[in-house]
Amino acid sequence: MKRFINLTPPRGGRWMLGLAPFALLAMVYISLSNARLVDNPNDRLLPALGTMAESFYHLASAENVRTGDIILWTDTFASLERLLIGVGISALVGLIVGILTGGLPVLRAKLSPLVTVLSLIPPMAILPILFIAFGTGEASKIALIVIGVTPFLIRDLQGHALRLPDEQLIKAQTLGASSWQVLIRVLLPQLTPRLLNATRLALGTAWLFLIAAEAIAAQEGLGYRIFLVRRYLSMDIILPYVAWITLLAFLLDQLLAFTSRLAFPWYHAGEGEKP
Repeated sequence: MKRFINLTPPRGGRWMLGLAPFALLAMVYISLSNARLVDNPNDRLLPALGTMAESFYHLASAENVRTGDIILWTDTFASLERLLIGVGISALVGLIVGILTGGLPVLRAKLSPLVTVLSLIPPMAILPILFIAFGTGEASKIALIVIGVTPFLIRDLQGHALRLPDEQLIKAQTLGASSWQVLIRVLLPQLTPRLLNATRLALGTAWLFLIAAEAIAAQEGLGYRIFLVRRYLSMDIILPYVAWITLLAFLLDQLLAFTSRLAFPWYHAGEGEKP
């Protein structure tokens, strides 16, 4: 008898199994929404799917009377710009510091305690300090993402560097490589794909910091819009915006995964070999 742990779904059935939980959640929501709307047709807590679709289409197509902008795309571009700049800075700093602390014991002894302490500081706790230091403009929102994400990336890359076989470093030095060449030729190629994976894991945290910052001080952005309409109990806008943010996060995650597989196929060797 084949054990349950060894059972794997066929390739065609994986999509069906993956979509099943979403279909179940949709059915549960529709049932609850219909029940509330029967009792109160004006209920705003669980709007009908058609109502949410209509509101989302209006936000995605109609121009704002005051500014002439289309609200959904203005909010999306503003949030994505802040997110990509913040994550990009975090990735660059994380890669540089991670390589240096992972490859140079002297720097690791000096910087590791600082990085560890910084990673333990709740970024949301210092958000008022960022607003005081940088104002309520773009800099404070980007700084929050950088402060929240960078220490995680540094510690992850440093740990991965320390797990590399010592034989690689010894062989490189035996062949005459300098410290700089070991960092660039040995550590950098092996830590770059790890950086992409770590960034994928950090995306959810980056979105959290972005939405929080936009909710407190912003004039446009996905987080700003959600917290703006909450006072009116506009769940027909809030829920589609949450779904839109989730879709954007998923697409960014898949883009990083595709980039990693395309640029570093050796790093993903052996993945997906099981049927």
